[in-house]
Amino acid sequence: MDMRRWAGLLAVLAATFVASSALAEDRLVTFAAASLKTALDAAAAKYHADGGAEVSISYGGSLALARQIVAGAPADLFASADEASMDEAAKAGAIRPDTRADLLSNSLVLVAPKSAAFDKLALDTEELGKALATTKLATGEVATVPVGKYAKAALTRLGLWETVEPHLALTSDVRSALAFVARGEAGLGIVYATDAAAEPNVKIVAVFPEDSHPPIRYPFAIAAASKNPEASKFLDYLKGPVAKGYFAAQGFGTP
Repeated sequence: MDMRRWAGLLAVLAATFVASSALAEDRLVTFAAASLKTALDAAAAKYHADGGAEVSISYGGSLALARQIVAGAPADLFASADEASMDEAAKAGAIRPDTRADLLSNSLVLVAPKSAAFDKLALDTEELGKALATTKLATGEVATVPVGKYAKAALTRLGLWETVEPHLALTSDVRSALAFVARGEAGLGIVYATDAAAEPNVKIVAVFPEDSHPPIRYPFAIAAASKNPEASKFLDYLKGPVAKGYFAAQGFGTP
């Protein structure tokens, strides 16, 4: 290949690299609690279709995501499933406190595989004990994952913790716990009502009283290191009527 053709090829590669870099900079990076996936994916797709930036979303356990942002992960927006995880990011100066807002609320439910022989289960030691005699109950890690922390608080308040603890199968986020139940690998699971609504292979067999656990709130905030002007636009969009429609359809409430 002669020098002229080499120069042409290098010019094309350079242009491609610059274009790719520009696209990467335009893309809005969001770190979000796993329970938000179904509704947030839909809202982000609509935002992009209506002319907003493409939104790249990384889902996981809220505390793990908060710690990644604190460690320097390149996020523009953080959406947590609990106040404590957002507080950790805030204490480290990893979010802009003036942008923090509680956008959503949720409820805690007990689910079983769709094929389970029962449709309702009393939240008492007798029925739970029988239901768990030969199986596991899946939920998030009770020390670090919001749904797990809410689950432990509710089970403790209702006097069920000692009955359930030996049968727990703990996961890194709520959608992983949901998947265990949907596949029949766990006979019961504690998840959010919105997760149950997103999975056709599970059914709600009990709802935990609201006063059995701390209020389930979802704070959103822009990451302190973000320089993407789309971050504030997308956050405003998520507060607006179009995005609220997607969240409401999934079962989310407002604080």
